[in-house]
Formats: sequence, structure tokens, C-alpha cells
Amino acid sequence: MEMEKELVEFLAKALVDNPDQVSVAEGGDGNEVVLKLSVAESDVGKVIGKQGRIAKAIRTVLSACASKTGARATLEIMD
Repeated sequence: MEMEKELVEFLAKALVDNPDQVSVAEGGDGNEVVLKLSVAESDVGKVIGKQGRIAKAIRTVLSACASKTGARATLEIMD
């Protein structure tokens, strides 16, 4: 589950203007992983993207990464 957390953190830091304010909290149980991404208020739009396209892309990559280990992962973007 650590790999998924690092992946989301890496992708988010590459997108935002304030990479030092990116944090990822991990939760869930068993085969279900819930990652909560927090970024600076001014960077939320950059992580979500127009019509949620960037957020959807991050979720797709996260899901593919988690499926390699047989787990399910979801991403929540906190503001």
C-alpha cells in the first residue's frame, strides 16, 4: 500500500506550485485502500483539472497500480 501512497504524492507534487504542502493520508482496511490527498488551497484546481480530467487520470493510474497487488484504491482530494 505504500507504493500507491508514494505514487499519488509524486504525481501531485509534479502538478502543484507548492509541493511542500502536499500530503497523502492512508486509510482503509484489507484490500480497500483510501488515500486522502491534501494540497494548498491555491493548487486544488491544478490537481482536479478542467472537468476533473487530471483527477480522473490520477485515479486511473492509482487503480492500475493497486490492481497489481490485488487491492482496490480510491482517491479523495481534500480542500
